[in-house]
Amino acid sequence: MLPGTSTTSSSYDSEFGGDFDDEEPRSPGIAWHGGLDFGLLVLRLVLGGLFIAHGLDKFFGWFDGLGMGGTEELLRGFGYTEPTILAWVVALSETAGGVLLVLGLFFPAGAAAILGVMANVIVVKGDWNTFLGGVEMEMMYAGAAFALLFTGPGRVAIDRHTHWFRKAPIYGAVFLVLAAGASVVTLVVFR
Repeated sequence: MLPGTSTTSSSYDSEFGGDFDDEEPRSPGIAWHGGLDFGLLVLRLVLGGLFIAHGLDKFFGWFDGLGMGGTEELLRGFGYTEPTILAWVVALSETAGGVLLVLGLFFPAGAAAILGVMANVIVVKGDWNTFLGGVEMEMMYAGAAFALLFTGPGRVAIDRHTHWFRKAPIYGAVFLVLAAGASVVTLVVFR
């Protein structure tokens, strides 16, 4: 390079009004706003709260629920061979998954726990000949948990400074595979 010359512009660039470097122009970006984080917080609180209630319903029969005995009978009716073990697993998955969502703590594990339970419910309960009265509510729960796996919890979360917060899509994919694997094992081994 000769003294007095610059690598950032040339007379050709300024004469024709453009920068002809190989670099792509950068967009100014979108300024951060709290709407996304607020929306994710509301979704987490609602979905997590509902699953805490579902789990406590199974553990203790709260909210006019089945309790462990009723949950075992329900699972037996769906054809599961180990309803006692699965009743405890489902109750724990729903309660712990809900708590993790509400807190935004170990977030991918909480969303995956809910997604795994809902995947099993959709398969065993699914009446694909009718939609209303079928599995639309379970599909909504599963869809919300699936979406949260990939968005992460938002900035209003205990996980805010963790690696899985910054890499939500990667951890979402890993925990999606874990949820799918657990669902398949449950359906194949226990049914």
